[in-house]
Amino acid sequence: MKIAVVDYGSGNLASASRALALAAERAGLAATVTVTADPDLVARADRIVLPGQGAFADCARGLAAVPGMEQAIAHATDAGRPFLGICVGMQLMAERGLEHRITPGFGWIKGEIAALDVPGLRLPQMGWNTLDFRPGAHPLLAGLVPGDHAYFVHSYALTGADPAEVLATTDYGGPVVAMVAAGNRAGTQFHVEKSQAVGLQILTNFLRWTP
Repeated sequence: MKIAVVDYGSGNLASASRALALAAERAGLAATVTVTADPDLVARADRIVLPGQGAFADCARGLAAVPGMEQAIAHATDAGRPFLGICVGMQLMAERGLEHRITPGFGWIKGEIAALDVPGLRLPQMGWNTLDFRPGAHPLLAGLVPGDHAYFVHSYALTGADPAEVLATTDYGGPVVAMVAAGNRAGTQFHVEKSQAVGLQILTNFLRWTP
């Protein structure tokens, strides 16, 4: 199995690649994890992971600046290759982002990325928070139980989502979308690579996932 972690100048690339390698080892899967800015390698990968941190507009601009990368990701995932977006990588799956300016996303899931409206609470939401979901709702949640904790760092979140595409939420002044999936494309608002046992379980599920 070839796993491509997309390098476009944003995201915890080393942490993500290490976590994926550990997940593959624990699952007994023969996998090669490559951090790459080469769209040809991404196009040929069996699994694509798109990390991201910072502002939506900055990440979108960074991704667009890598010649052929957006097209490689789109074509590979159109062909059914499993995709996982992490943090802003998940946000880029949406129709658009509103941070700093209106910036188009991939449009794979319904909704837009808007500032969290949480009067009286600190922004960004930073730290451990619980995941709320229906057990058995999706293969990526296998081995988890509602109330498991994941690590979040964000001030913007998905709004106007299609409930059918929301796998899990968290509570921060109200429900906040924490995990999404549409077909073979999935994403976590939280940093799955920093979420210890819960994150490793999700990554293992992703490597075993056959959407």
